[in-house]
Amino acid sequence: MKKVILLAAFVVSTLSMNAQEFNLGLSGALPVADTEELSTAGLLLDANYLWNVSERFDLGVTAGYHHYFSDDPNNVDLDDFGFLPVAVSGRFNATENLAIGADFGFAAGVTDSTDEGFYYAPKVQYGVTQAIDIVLAYRGINQDYGSFDSVSLGIEFEL
Repeated sequence: MKKVILLAAFVVSTLSMNAQEFNLGLSGALPVADTEELSTAGLLLDANYLWNVSERFDLGVTAGYHHYFSDDPNNVDLDDFGFLPVAVSGRFNATENLAIGADFGFAAGVTDSTDEGFYYAPKVQYGVTQAIDIVLAYRGINQDYGSFDSVSLGIEFEL
């Protein structure tokens, strides 16, 4: 038991030596391209954990749940679309308030009408305060039958 406590203390102290941040984001999304024929809007919840690799560059991981509401063209009964993206995140802090970044990874489809695919999300973030950012992103999921794309605007909170 003593070894477990010492190991946990070592891990926590090592992680706290590097600057890091945990963020939660909530966004609204508008489907674009072929996706707008299938969906009217989306709500996205994301969490990321970033480490400062250098003064201007952060690297980390992100995961979330993306829910898109179906649009029933021609009275076809479609289920809503749900995805669980997991990705590597990178951010370049261009100025104190402006960051440019991207997420690259995998998105698992969690509803009957979705499939898994390669996930990507280039984004621009503007710092409103020290702990709140406005995030504009283009999000895509390349699947076997095409791409599921949207443009999102949201808010991200540093915890």
